[in-house]
Amino acid sequence: MSSPASLVTRAVDAFYWCRLEGVVSRQLFRYAFCGGMNLALDAVWYFVIYHFLIGEGRMIDLGFVYMSAPIASLFLVFPITFFTGFWLNRNVAFRASPLGTRTQLLRYALSVAGAILLNYLCMKLFVEVVGIWPTPAKLATSLLSAAYSFLAARYFTFRGAIED
Repeated sequence: MSSPASLVTRAVDAFYWCRLEGVVSRQLFRYAFCGGMNLALDAVWYFVIYHFLIGEGRMIDLGFVYMSAPIASLFLVFPITFFTGFWLNRNVAFRASPLGTRTQLLRYALSVAGAILLNYLCMKLFVEVVGIWPTPAKLATSLLSAAYSFLAARYFTFRGAIED
């Protein structure tokens, strides 16, 4: 019987066509596909938590701060997609890294924190300093963040992973 990781990897690889080989490496394709899967999962969990668990339009009293339902939902979804993103990257996109799981998880947390900081700084720069409209600024920021995240995963978080 196959492991869940090998089943997911085979499913992802089914979408990798031979024509892509010269343009996009299999590892980059797996990374992008897993990122898309995690993004879709994030949207589904956010919808469920916002509409059915917390309830639309409510304010959540945490004792020291009030939080709106959309922001509370965001905070509840983050750990779910953090760990699914880690699992997908570790077991599908960057398999066979010589680093231990604990080291990879710590490095993944650092790279995610770096991506959040990069998003914040780029949006501040593009919108408030340069004067770019928010939507194109967000698109540019997302592209920069995706490139940063891939490079951080490949050369820091899962360094030494075998590309197959």
